[in-house]
Amino acid sequence: MMIQLPGLTADFDLSPHNTFGLPAHASFGTFLEDEAQIPELLDTAASSALPVRVFGGGSNLVMRPRFEGIAVLMALRGRKIVGEESGGTLVEIAAGENWDEIVGWTVNQGLWGLENLSLIPGTVGAAPVQNIGAYGIELADRFNSLRAYDTVERRFVTFSAAECRFAYRQSLFKQVPGRYLITSVCLRLPQPWAPVLTYSGIDHLPSSAGAPEIRAQVIAVRQAKLPDWRVQGNVGSFFHNPIVPAGIADAIEGVPHYPQADGSVKLSAAWLIERAGFKGHRLGGAGVSERHALVLVNHGGATFEDVQQLSGLIRSGVHAQFGVTLVQEPETM
Repeated sequence: MMIQLPGLTADFDLSPHNTFGLPAHASFGTFLEDEAQIPELLDTAASSALPVRVFGGGSNLVMRPRFEGIAVLMALRGRKIVGEESGGTLVEIAAGENWDEIVGWTVNQGLWGLENLSLIPGTVGAAPVQNIGAYGIELADRFNSLRAYDTVERRFVTFSAAECRFAYRQSLFKQVPGRYLITSVCLRLPQPWAPVLTYSGIDHLPSSAGAPEIRAQVIAVRQAKLPDWRVQGNVGSFFHNPIVPAGIADAIEGVPHYPQADGSVKLSAAWLIERAGFKGHRLGGAGVSERHALVLVNHGGATFEDVQQLSGLIRSGVHAQFGVTLVQEPETM
């Protein structure tokens, strides 16, 4: 007989809560709608000897069929303009808010600075974990602070940008997974604002372009290149763009590359995957998108095993041909 825990749903279906659309269930699940729920949830987990995992939009997860623990769906809501500070406007947003809706809201409020990060799936609370970035901007560039619950010390804490240890698709919260439960994020939107138009796809816009025009162009480019997860399950970019020594980059003729400050070079993972012959490749219900080689998709009925096998095949093929090791971007759970 399956045990019951108060306030929790047993055999919680996570299939609708991961954008890859992989079949998955948790032992128990619930929605976090109030910070006051957190201590009781942790007490319940401790007394039941079950791990707790907080889910945002499930847009950066490759789900195993079963999570033997308590799945907490982040549903905290709220947004407010805090005021002016240090050359910017501070905006505080609850962790359960949809990221792209917040980008649209700030642009419509005349608070510009997030427009390059348009149409990135997921919740606000997940954004600092990954240090999301696109079209020349990272979350770290617009970050002020965040509030989180420390599950070890059992208290709320506040993190500055430096304390978050942001790097390329990295943060403290990836380094100590599960310890901190992010409940809100405070962003600093620059005043005065200047457009960032250095990235391919938006670099043709005039320097006079405003945030609404930039947001519209970013959305158009993303929609043209990337499959919509609501139509064809995916988690966006499946691999990091590898950063390699200059000598390795120089040996790969024609690869798009981006020199880094430390002398290393960032390569286009999509180019490597396509040149290795994997664009459009299928394995079971999973495949490499025909539209963008960096995106793995669910053609229907894909399983965790399909995705893992396809991912391994791609990594092996790219390494064999170019000597470059690809690293998976979404977390496996």
